[in-house]
Amino acid sequence: MRKISADIVYPIVGKPLPKGVITVDEQGVIQAIEADTPESRMGAQTYKGIIVPGFVNAHCHLELSHMKGKVATGTKLIPFISNVVKRRDEDPESVLPSIKQADEAMYENGIMAVGDISNCADTFEQKKISKLKYYTFVELFDFKQAEQTEFDNRKPIYEQHPETDTLKKSYVPHAPYSVSEQLFKQINEANTGEQRTVSIHNQETPDENELLEKGTGAFIDFVKGFGLSTDPFVATGRSAIHYALKNMDPAHRTLFVHNTMTTENDIIAAQRWGKHVYWVTCPNANLYIENRLPDYQAFLNQNAMMAIGTDSLTSNWQLSILEEMKTILQYQSYLSFETVLQWATLNGALALGFQKDLGSIEYGKAPGLNLLAMPDPTEDFDLRRCRVIRLV
Repeated sequence: MRKISADIVYPIVGKPLPKGVITVDEQGVIQAIEADTPESRMGAQTYKGIIVPGFVNAHCHLELSHMKGKVATGTKLIPFISNVVKRRDEDPESVLPSIKQADEAMYENGIMAVGDISNCADTFEQKKISKLKYYTFVELFDFKQAEQTEFDNRKPIYEQHPETDTLKKSYVPHAPYSVSEQLFKQINEANTGEQRTVSIHNQETPDENELLEKGTGAFIDFVKGFGLSTDPFVATGRSAIHYALKNMDPAHRTLFVHNTMTTENDIIAAQRWGKHVYWVTCPNANLYIENRLPDYQAFLNQNAMMAIGTDSLTSNWQLSILEEMKTILQYQSYLSFETVLQWATLNGALALGFQKDLGSIEYGKAPGLNLLAMPDPTEDFDLRRCRVIRLV
């Protein structure tokens, strides 16, 4: 048994505990959470800083870790995607070592679980031996060329991925602009049985809404550039998320990712559509690609369940949920630390279905324990300058 204490313990469920004391067993399972008393302090390891649960990275592309620094910032989404497609196969020997390094870096950065997009099986062996829990989203897209057998192409990849208590999987659509109604139907039919988590990139750029609303814009030229027909891109007169809502299954936990162009009316429509809707923000990736952030106030207004992701090292400088929190609070200072901390922990665990063990400091859970500490322990706490130290 270990007893651990710090200036403040944030259990997430319940009020912060000044100088609270946590008892964990050898497996990291919480055995007690106590207020500060002479008895509870006895034998405790005491730290300067704030103890929080382990983080959950609700959106990542681990398989792209070898592309760090290869795609320029500020290009907007369509040039970014084009560069990823052109350059992802340039250095095949670096793929597996980069995946291993990125997985281990996430663990060191206090992350306990990851929602990870996969278009191939490159990450699967590392996931089998990782210290992290993974929910792998085997992603499909056909750019509405419904006659293509995209589902059949991805099925062997899906079947290679194991399914255990720490490794989950589901088929997911890429984005509203890139998935036909037929492919949506195949995904829904394949995700049968227990409730699963399904992820979709949503409203990341103004061009996405223009395509769905008007049938025009930069995505038309993008699709033509691949030699594909643009005939299926028929204007719906509504924003992109409405096409996704029409074709997805509300019975599953549904993660809408990025949402930089999502309006309050879009949020209302989605939350009326399903009871298990989560909104994943990846602020550093949004700044890296589009140089914009979502309207977080709109999500607060609707009591939306927000979670946090990092996206990939292609579109980020690091895979750190703490750094994402810092960015949110730097640019949107009306948000509180407590609010964003819940996004980074419990909400992410709920979104991925890992809440039984992760997301909050509660008896019987094994959430991991992170210390948020200042470089100089004599300084007052300042999230902008603190670092994460994994304690458990």
